[in-house]
Order: sequence, then C-alpha cells, then structure tokens
Amino acid sequence: MTQYNMRYHLREGFHSIFTHGLMSFAAVCMIVACLVIMGSFSLVAVDLDRTLGDLESENEFIAYIDDSLTTEQAKAVQKNIERIPNVASAEFVDKVQALEDYKARYSDTENAALFEGLPDDTLRDRYEIRVTDIEQMARTVEQVRQVSGVADVSAAIDVAQGFVTVRNMAGAVAWVLIILLLVISLFIIANTTKLATFHRREEIAIMKMCGATNWFVRWPFVFEGMILGLIGAVVAFFLQWGIYSLIVQAVEEAGALQLIYIVPFRELAVRVAGAFAAAGLLIGALGSLLAIRKFLQV
Repeated sequence: MTQYNMRYHLREGFHSIFTHGLMSFAAVCMIVACLVIMGSFSLVAVDLDRTLGDLESENEFIAYIDDSLTTEQAKAVQKNIERIPNVASAEFVDKVQALEDYKARYSDTENAALFEGLPDDTLRDRYEIRVTDIEQMARTVEQVRQVSGVADVSAAIDVAQGFVTVRNMAGAVAWVLIILLLVISLFIIANTTKLATFHRREEIAIMKMCGATNWFVRWPFVFEGMILGLIGAVVAFFLQWGIYSLIVQAVEEAGALQLIYIVPFRELAVRVAGAFAAAGLLIGALGSLLAIRKFLQV
C-alpha cells in the first residue's frame, strides 16, 4: 500500500466517521462498554490473584525439634532445612519464645489463664518455615519431616491446596469471561458497523464496477474501525480509572473488606492502557472486516 493510498484511506476513514456520526457514536459506545466490562473482570482477577498471593506468602508450617537436642544442636538443624529446594526461609524459635508467643496470642481470650505458671520448657524448639511455591508444600513438608533432628511437622496442607484451587479457578474464570466478552464485542461491533456500511452499499458497488480491488474498498472501513476502536479505548481507559477509584475508596471505607488487597491503579495504568488500545484497534479492524464482507460480493 503506497503512501498516497495510505493518506487516501485515512482521509476516507475520518470522513466516514463524521458522515455517519450517529452510527460512529453508537460503535464507540459499544466498544467502551465492552472494554470496561472486560477491564473490570481483568482487574478483579488481578486483585484476587495478588490477595491470594499475599495470603500464600503468609502461609507457613512448623517443624518441631526433638527434645533430646540442645538449643545449639537445634539451631544447627537450620542449614539442613534451608537446603531443601522449596524452602524460602526457616526461622528458629526456642522454647521460651514459643511459649511467650502463645501467651501473647491468647492474652485477650478466656484461655489466657491456661498458660500462666507453665515452665519455660513446656513447648519444643521449632522452626517456622515458609515455602517458595505453595503448590509444592506437601512435598516440602515430607522432605522436612525426613531431616535429622525434626521430631514432627504441623502443616495446614488442605488450606494451602485451597488457596491454589481458588487462585487457579479465578484465573480460569477470568480468561473465559474475557474471551467470551471479546467474541460478543466483535459480534456487536460488526453488526453496528454493518448498519453504517449498508448506507454505502451503492458507493461500494460503484467502486467495484470501476475496477477497485477488494482491499482498496476494505481499507477505509478498516481505518474507520481502528480509529473508532482507539477513541473507544481512550474513553474506556479514563472511565475504568474512575470506576476503579470509586471501588478502591469503597473497599478502604469498609473495614470488613480489609482482607482484600486492591492494587493501586497507577501500578496498572500502563498495562491497562496498552491492553485497551490493542483490544480497541483489534475489535474495530475485525469488526469492520466482518461487516463489509457481504457488500464486496458485487
């Protein structure tokens, strides 16, 4: 496509937008609606994944050290635990500190009196262990159990697997919804563009009878769709920003929802803008190609 043809197609694309102002406005509105819906589902998936990731990072298990080992011998076990591939950290907690931690944890409960007067050596020395990959937690627990000096291990394997299941399901649902909405968007934009193209069917027929190739006829419509898609992407981006900000404010004001971590929009702005621009251009171009296909059969 020569530079002259490029200018011609762009000029015709812009001209068509203003000539069919109402249909262009309808197409932009549909693109904005579809992008905001897809963007909202995507951002929910991102926030849920970050929240689950934070919960996973706090999930740990405990390895209890054999009572027959001295404190120095118990500390020496640390290097063997840290050699296990999936272990991110292993923090040693001696008997005295373990008892103090329990007293602090239950100090405001009716069971607080149970810990009063207990000898300092009531509990075992232990290691609080965090893993790198929570999906491999069960295997890591078994490997730690085999370390010399470890008497027992306490791990909430079911909870860990629950986190993994929820994260995987959330990601799968988000992708299914995004793909479904993308298909629906293409269908809606194609039909919206087809209505505008219908009014120009005689113009297309004349161009075809004058010897214009199919792609020469297509390009103005493709550029028109891409321009509309880009305009819709810009409007959708700022609308999504406003909606997301309102959601963040609502979550911050609701104390019961503090467990949910909302990623600041400024951290996602570049990726959201890029995704909206790419999706808008793609939807506009493909929608135009689908809409004009019927009218090229002259």
